[in-house]
Amino acid sequence: MSERMPILYHGKPCYDIVFTQSFDDLTAELETVGERDGKSLSSRRVCILTDSKVDELYGDQVLSLLEGKCLKAVKYAFPNGEEHKTLDTVRGIYEFLIREGFDRKDLLLALGGGVVGDTAGFTAATYLRGIDFVQIPTTLLAQTDSSIGGKTGVDFDGYKNMVGAFWMPRLVYMNLSVLQTLDDRQFYSGFAEVMKHGLIRDAGLYQWLIENMYEICERQPDVLQKMLFRSCSVKKQVVEKDPTERGERALLNYGHTIGHAIEKYKNFELLHGECIALGAVAAAYISWKRNLLSMEEYYEIRDMYVPFQLPISIEGIDPEEILKLTKSDKKMESNRIRFVLLKRIGKAVLDNTVTDEEILGAVREIYFSDEDAHE
Repeated sequence: MSERMPILYHGKPCYDIVFTQSFDDLTAELETVGERDGKSLSSRRVCILTDSKVDELYGDQVLSLLEGKCLKAVKYAFPNGEEHKTLDTVRGIYEFLIREGFDRKDLLLALGGGVVGDTAGFTAATYLRGIDFVQIPTTLLAQTDSSIGGKTGVDFDGYKNMVGAFWMPRLVYMNLSVLQTLDDRQFYSGFAEVMKHGLIRDAGLYQWLIENMYEICERQPDVLQKMLFRSCSVKKQVVEKDPTERGERALLNYGHTIGHAIEKYKNFELLHGECIALGAVAAAYISWKRNLLSMEEYYEIRDMYVPFQLPISIEGIDPEEILKLTKSDKKMESNRIRFVLLKRIGKAVLDNTVTDEEILGAVREIYFSDEDAHE
């Protein structure tokens, strides 16, 4: 059964999130968006932007749905992987759009995970000073987090999302059946962001995740839809209050400061959600040491990642280097890190007083060294 969640921007309707189990209604939804904007689908060129992996699974299927419904339907696929989330990839897309004659009334579709969504969104924000785009997220990570809220961007010299723009999609179309084709590692990587939403804003969601652990792991469609609807509701609340991250929206960065540092240190060998899980454990550890969380709450949070095949410790890192990398994070403010801590489960707070010693202590908590292995 399809569901719809409207997202507001500065108090006014901006776009809908559609939760469904197929691509069947995609063109009808695109027609609705066009009618609302005074741009009929039949008069628009549409370009599907995707990566090589998603293209093999869904590229031709979505392209066939568009053929005959729009002025022109084309597809551009770039190589899969975080290492291709760069300005060079964006340049290639620009060249393709120019050759295909795309103008400001046309439409881009971001078909893929977070890398595709962020890259396509940044392209849309900057091509001809702005062109409409639609998010069609195909990973759990993208569906629960990166496709919502209008943050777009690419990495620069390995630093995460250092070049970007806020550019709202015209629609987020979630075909939840695609989650069945994800490999386990990709699926569970996305769960790290679902957990984050419960931890920072919704203790009831956190408890529901515990109670429905087995059904989630079995990928039962109705359970996944409930999970995503509740998770997206948290992000909706936050981004509507603070659409351009002036304050409260920064709470969505829980686990990301140390997580991004680990991600860069390991040269993106780990998936984004795996790094965020490690960063979340580290942030919970600091919260415990500051007496914001009880010891029992900290260990429960840490251990909740285990059934979802997410790491809670890591080997092969240098804690001092991880600390240095946190200093290059874009969330620095007046030379101090805006850190997100947990005041309690379901309540996150921003804090710019976290010390280097606290960060080092947290990184060492998740660091599994050779000496640990021999104890």
